Amino acid sequence: KAGNDVYLTIDRDLQIGIYNLLEQQLAGIITNKLVNRDLEETDYKKGSNIPIPVKDVYFQLINNNVLSIDNFASEEASDVEQQIYQKYESSRVRIEQELRGELQSENATPMNALSEEMQAYMQYIYSYLSSSNKAIVQRDAIDTSSDMYQAWKNGTISLREYLYYGIANNWIDTTKLDIQSRYSNADDVFTALLDDCFRDLEQDPAFEKLIYQYLINNNVVTGRELCMALYSQNVLAYDENEVNLLRVSGEEYAYQFLMNKIRNIEITPAQLALDPCTASCVVTSAKTGEVLALVSYPSYDNNRISDSTYFAQLNADQSLPLRNNATQTLKAPGSTFKPITAIAGLEEGAITLSDMINCTGIYEEVSNPIRCWKYPGFHGPLNVVGGIENSCNYFFSEVAHRLSTETDGSYKPEKGLETLKKYATMFGLDRTSGIEISEATPSISDTDPERSSMGQGTHQFASVQLARYVTALANRGTVYDLSLIDKETDSQGNLVKDYSPAVASTLDFQTSTWDAVQQGMRQVVTNSSTKRVFDGLDVHVAGKTGTAQESQKRGNHAFFISFAPYENPEISVTVSIPNGYSSSNAAMVAKHVYRYFYGYASLDDILNSGALDASNERINGD
Repeated sequence: KAGNDVYLTIDRDLQIGIYNLLEQQLAGIITNKLVNRDLEETDYKKGSNIPIPVKDVYFQLINNNVLSIDNFASEEASDVEQQIYQKYESSRVRIEQELRGELQSENATPMNALSEEMQAYMQYIYSYLSSSNKAIVQRDAIDTSSDMYQAWKNGTISLREYLYYGIANNWIDTTKLDIQSRYSNADDVFTALLDDCFRDLEQDPAFEKLIYQYLINNNVVTGRELCMALYSQNVLAYDENEVNLLRVSGEEYAYQFLMNKIRNIEITPAQLALDPCTASCVVTSAKTGEVLALVSYPSYDNNRISDSTYFAQLNADQSLPLRNNATQTLKAPGSTFKPITAIAGLEEGAITLSDMINCTGIYEEVSNPIRCWKYPGFHGPLNVVGGIENSCNYFFSEVAHRLSTETDGSYKPEKGLETLKKYATMFGLDRTSGIEISEATPSISDTDPERSSMGQGTHQFASVQLARYVTALANRGTVYDLSLIDKETDSQGNLVKDYSPAVASTLDFQTSTWDAVQQGMRQVVTNSSTKRVFDGLDVHVAGKTGTAQESQKRGNHAFFISFAPYENPEISVTVSIPNGYSSSNAAMVAKHVYRYFYGYASLDDILNSGALDASNERINGD
C-alpha cells in the first residue's frame, strides 16, 4: 500500500530559478575571462583577474567527454572528425618513438632539460607506474632522503636513470612484469617494464587525452575543427549556416563562436568543468529557519540515476555533479566571518561603539604584518560600523589582537582564538546545520587570531552552515537547526506530523550590538562598491561579501551572505562560487534571487536569459 508522503519546505520555482541563475552567472564569469591567447606568468598576479585561455576550453570539450574521442576513430566519423583523428594518429606514433628513444638512451636527457610536452609525458608514465592500480613503482619503499630522490624531485636526472635506481634498490615490483628468466638483470627488468607500460598506454584514454591537450596547445588540432565536431556529434543542434561559416573561417571566428555558445548557455559551465564550474545558494526564512531553496550547481537528472550508463557519465564528469556543493563543499569564508568578530569585540568589551581604530594600511602588531586591502592606501579612523562597511583588515586585526590581550597587557593568541571560537560556536559554526541530508562537518580556525578574525586561518564552512549563521544575524539571535521537511501526511492527505525547525539557541546580545552589525551590513550594500550591484533594487538588502584565495594559479572563492528587507528581515540568501573571482559575482546572484522572490522578475524571465554580467572588481578587499 502507499506509504506516507513527505512535504518539503523547498519552494520548487525558487529552486529552479536559482539553479538557472547560478548557471548564468558562471557562464558570465567564463565569458568575461575568456581570451584568445596563451597565458603569461604576469596573468597570475591577481586572483580576481586570471584569464581563461580558449585553448583550455577546447581541451575540456575532449577532457570532460563533451566530445567523444572514440567517435573520432569510428567508421561513421564525419570528415572533420577523421581529420582530427588522423592528426592524432600520426602525432602519437611520433610521440611514442621519441619517448622510447629517450627511455632507451644511455644518455637520456634530464627531466628539466626536456620540452614541457615531453616532461608531461614522462611524468604521466611515472605517475601511471606508481598508481594504486598499477603499483609497479612502490612509493612507500622509496628512500626520500636519498640524493637520487632529491635529484628526481629537482628534475636533474632522467626518468630512465631514476627507474634503474629503483630496480637496484628494490622499489620496482618485478613480480608484476612479464620476465622470462629467474636470473634477469636490470636491463631485462627495464625492458619488460617499458613493454608493459607502452602496451597499457595504447588502451589508456587519459594518456590519449594528454596527447590531444598538446595537439591543441600546439595548434595542430584547431578550435575550428573541434567546434565543427560539436555539430558532428550532435552536442549542438545542426546548423548548416554555422557549420559552413566555421568551415571557411579562421581561429578568431571559432573563438567568438564558442564565446557565444557559452553566453547563450548552449554549452554550459558544467560541461566545460573549468574554474568556475560549481556554485551553491541557500535561501532560508529568517523568521522560521525553514529552508526555502538549497541549490547546488551542477546537478543531475534523478529520474535517470538508475541507468548505469548515465551514472557512469556522472562519475566521470569533472564538474562533480553528484556532489552537493551547498552541503559538502567546505571553504574558508573570507570576510563573511567579520560580523562575528565585531560581535565578539563588542560583547567582550574589547571595543565600544564609539571606539575609533586608525587604519594605517598595514597592521604591524604581529610578527607577520597584515596588509589592509587598501594598502598602500589606508582607511584612517573607523568605528565598528565603518569597519564592517569597509571590510577593513586592519580594524579586525586590531579587534582580534585586543581579544588576545590579557588585562596585564600580555599577548596570548590562544585567548583570542578561544573567544572567536566561542562566538562562532554560538552561531552554530562548530557543527552541521541540522538539515536532513548528508553534510560535511565544519571547522573553526585554531591558528592566528588576527587572520582568523577576517575569515582566514583554518576556517572551513559549507554554504548551508553560513546560511544558518546569517539567518541568526537577520533575526537577531535565534539560531535554528535548519530543516528541509515541512510535514508528513498519510496517503489520504491527513496530517501525521508537522515539522518546524528546532531552536538550537537564542543569543542574548545587547540591542546596540545587533544594531551596529546590521547597520554595517546594510552600509556594505548602500555605501561600498557593492552598491553598483544592487542599484535599482527596491528591496533593502543588508549583506557581507567575502573572498578567499586558495591558490595563486586559480581564481579566488567568492561569497555573499545577506538578508532582506533590512527593516524587517524575512529571508536570508547565501551564495558561494568556488573560484568565482570576485565576491561581486556572488552578490549579483543574490540580487537576482531577491528580484525573483519579491516579484520584480518572473521564472520565465530567468529561464529565457543568457549569461549574467560578471565583475573583475574586488569589493572592499574581501
